[in-house]
Amino acid sequence: MNSANLWMPIAAYFIGSIPVGWIISKVFYKTDIRTKGSGNIGATNALRNFGTSVGIIVLLLDMLKGFLVVRIAGGIFGMASGMVTLCGLLAILGHVFPVWLKFRGGKGVATAAGVFLALAPLSLGIAFGLFVIVVVLTRYVSLGSILAALTFGVVVYISEFQKEVQNWSKLLLITVVVLVIIYNHRQNIERLLQGKENRLTFTKKGNK
Repeated sequence: MNSANLWMPIAAYFIGSIPVGWIISKVFYKTDIRTKGSGNIGATNALRNFGTSVGIIVLLLDMLKGFLVVRIAGGIFGMASGMVTLCGLLAILGHVFPVWLKFRGGKGVATAAGVFLALAPLSLGIAFGLFVIVVVLTRYVSLGSILAALTFGVVVYISEFQKEVQNWSKLLLITVVVLVIIYNHRQNIERLLQGKENRLTFTKKGNK
């Protein structure tokens, strides 16, 4: 058995579990982002509490975690390998269930975007375009995330089934990730239905 089959999935989880938003809140704001706003460690809560620039930094770094995991695994196993999709899934699960924060992390959207930027960039671009349109029109990040995840899944499935040979490990990964993202937004869905969901506002900086 290749030793990379063991250590790379483990590394994927730990890379994904790096709590970027929490680290930034602790180092630069001397506070715990989990005690602010929604209590989430992701980019949206960082933006609302520490400003737009911080939110963008958290978003990009969370994406980078997923992207790097897939590119590293792809270099080891080959991009078509099921090990690559497994490592991508573990990176996302690491973000959602980080060992450092007692397995209470973010919703996985940004890290999933990084994974799929490496695996299916065109489909991700379509989903991201929809996300931007929905957020600009409604200012609901949660609604944009949910619709983008669903759209991404549909586009990838259509794309895969136009090929002679389907990458079933990729399709399984996408199915699991879309379901996890929607499940992690269940409270947002409830607030959207009740008209109580918070709208996104952009600020130069948050309160330290």
